[in-house]
Amino acid sequence: MSRNNKGLSLSLKRPKVPDFTQLRHQMVELQLISRGIESRAVLEAMRRVPRELFVPEELRDFAYEDNPLPIGFGQTISQPYIVALMSELAQITPGDRVLEIGTGCGYAAAVLAELEAEVYTVERVFSLGEEAKNHLETYPHVHVRIGDGSLGWVEEAPFDAILVTCAAPSVPLSLIEQLKVGGRLMIPLEGDFYQILTRFYKQEDGTLRKEELIGVRFVPLVPGAPE
Repeated sequence: MSRNNKGLSLSLKRPKVPDFTQLRHQMVELQLISRGIESRAVLEAMRRVPRELFVPEELRDFAYEDNPLPIGFGQTISQPYIVALMSELAQITPGDRVLEIGTGCGYAAAVLAELEAEVYTVERVFSLGEEAKNHLETYPHVHVRIGDGSLGWVEEAPFDAILVTCAAPSVPLSLIEQLKVGGRLMIPLEGDFYQILTRFYKQEDGTLRKEELIGVRFVPLVPGAPE
């Protein structure tokens, strides 16, 4: 307690700590349900994963805003709606083996784990991959590899679903080969002027059935050795 020169008491207040649980529930209501996310499993998963723990500490106050956030190395954590949308459209069911390309900070992998999937996720940037491993320590069904995501994870194939969180001009052949018949593959494909989130189903003859969904903006898929 301090006094100014007029004898008035001035209280020193600490900055208010955000109620992240409340912000998380508001995010689900205002950003997901209002935009048409219907899967109860996905909505509950998004309610459970503490997004604020997956972003840089200085950005935690912004963790539940409706936009992506930088996580370093030119990478971002996707906005909550896109994470929920991709998870819903990939039609994840308990026990599915899911491959994610582009681990980033690990947030989307945590959501997939909350859907009771066995998650294999590949990150090319060494520092991000190591940080993601720390973030995901409490998720025993998430396995992180640092490597070239365009090659997939052949030792653990085939997969019921593959989610690519970076944009490419076409689907890498290795990922098509690692997808089960009947499996779903989500990927942002680069067009002439914008990217479009695209879903593929692998058919009995090994070909892919294609569905173009919405325009999106992702960082590019970069093949090659980790850095």
